[in-house]
Amino acid sequence: MEKKQCQLPSGETLAYLELGDQNNETLVLLHGNMSSGVHYSPVLPGLAKTFHVIAPDMRGFGDSTYHTPIESIADLAEDLEQFLQVQKIDAIHLAGWSAGGTVAMRFAADQPHRVKSLILIASGSYRGFPIFEKDANYQPIAGKQYTSKAAMAADPVQVVPVAMALEQNNTSLMKQIWAAAIYNAGLPEEADFKRFIAETMKQRNLIDIDWALMQFNMSKEHNGVSEGDGSIERITCPVLALYGAHDLAVTESMFTETVKVLPDVTTKVYQKAGHSPITDVPETMIEDMCDFIASER
Repeated sequence: MEKKQCQLPSGETLAYLELGDQNNETLVLLHGNMSSGVHYSPVLPGLAKTFHVIAPDMRGFGDSTYHTPIESIADLAEDLEQFLQVQKIDAIHLAGWSAGGTVAMRFAADQPHRVKSLILIASGSYRGFPIFEKDANYQPIAGKQYTSKAAMAADPVQVVPVAMALEQNNTSLMKQIWAAAIYNAGLPEEADFKRFIAETMKQRNLIDIDWALMQFNMSKEHNGVSEGDGSIERITCPVLALYGAHDLAVTESMFTETVKVLPDVTTKVYQKAGHSPITDVPETMIEDMCDFIASER
């Protein structure tokens, strides 16, 4: 699959994969942190049988540009809005995996007229993605999040190893990180794993996106880093929330606190999946996504 490119009014260029009949309803797939649109490869052909599928590389990921550093998740949601304007696409079904789920929620709240349905795949919480300070044994200190970007960037467990792998182009270390934290329920085929890691290594915004995820807060309360704006209440479209029972990146409490506040939500928990249902249970995920969207037409 060859990526296309879209020049945004902002001056950024988004690379994207596009499959399926353009006369079908459009389904946009937003990838997570440390990834790109290519990470959706296991489900793209199946989804493209029913939908016009677009899987962009968000700003600073994959083959998209990173001229202007992001300051918030809203920046990435605005990129999507500009992309849809350029492509002359009005309304979409929108899916987001992990960090992409937070971008999808932000977009659904800011542009509700554009989102027919929302699918959250192992999504970060609507209250943000916390990174806690570590004790002498490198264990998280409950309730004590980093309060500055610089301090967070020095986190020895969740940030520094990934940053080091990217800076040194250390694909072996990155594969170890993914195998332990993302693909713990099952590794992809070696050729696919190699291709996914090659996409991961293109990331240029790690510290910026990590800090943006910590500050992200659509609740009505302070999340320990930033005050909430209550915008989660503006998401009124039907939502499908998917979660892997063995997820090590997004806790069950993060998943449940989000689905509890959504007014029209269907949940699916995959017992044989971790943080990547896309690779762990692709056929089941395709079926669930297609059935959900069909039921909401």
